[in-house]
Amino acid sequence: MAPVVKVGDTVRRTTGPWTPTIHALLRHLDGFDGAPAVLGIDERGREIIEFVPGVVEWPQPIALLTDDGLQRAAALLRRYHDAVADFVVPDDAVWQFPDMEDDVDGVPELRDEPRIVCHNDCAPWNLVIGDERWAFIDWDVAGPRPALWDVAYAVRGMILREDWGDYRRRTARFADAYGLARRDVDRLPAVVVARIASSIDGMRRRAEAGVEPWATLWAGGHRDAWEATLDLARREL
Repeated sequence: MAPVVKVGDTVRRTTGPWTPTIHALLRHLDGFDGAPAVLGIDERGREIIEFVPGVVEWPQPIALLTDDGLQRAAALLRRYHDAVADFVVPDDAVWQFPDMEDDVDGVPELRDEPRIVCHNDCAPWNLVIGDERWAFIDWDVAGPRPALWDVAYAVRGMILREDWGDYRRRTARFADAYGLARRDVDRLPAVVVARIASSIDGMRRRAEAGVEPWATLWAGGHRDAWEATLDLARREL
């Protein structure tokens, strides 16, 4: 993972082959306050991203454990999906994890589902909560997926943890605040399970290939934590 440095009111980070595509996405989102602005490349070749003031509530969320906070996060995700709906993906687009897009094809509930560019990591660890503004950060793993794939990941990160409880009611609150259609509400539990399984498989593939930090995380027990969440989703949703 690229080192991140705060410089004044900006964040600097080394780039990857996907950076021009992500910058095109963020420029398309100009005017949407739920994402940082992209400000260019500095003299050291690092990307320059707007610093969004606020706190990242992880590993122990506070606002997201309330109904109001959870509903605000769901509404933010929906506003993003609406804002990105007319984004035209560049012909030369490069995504960081194209292998995980293939995982969607094996999910019967998502067969032939239209794709948008999802954030793909919309979870508490990538949500800045400010006094006025909430925004998703760390857009590097964005890529084409069905919108419900993003919703499922948000449910995984914002609702599914062993000590939080009240899973079905909170998932229903999230779905309602997002404005999820009835058909998608019915499909959501199966898609959450598939989304978590996709993350586990993706981490395993990269760990087996020796790609860091996943090799270290996998060896250090990250797999066990994700598999526990997968079991929780199967039991509770």
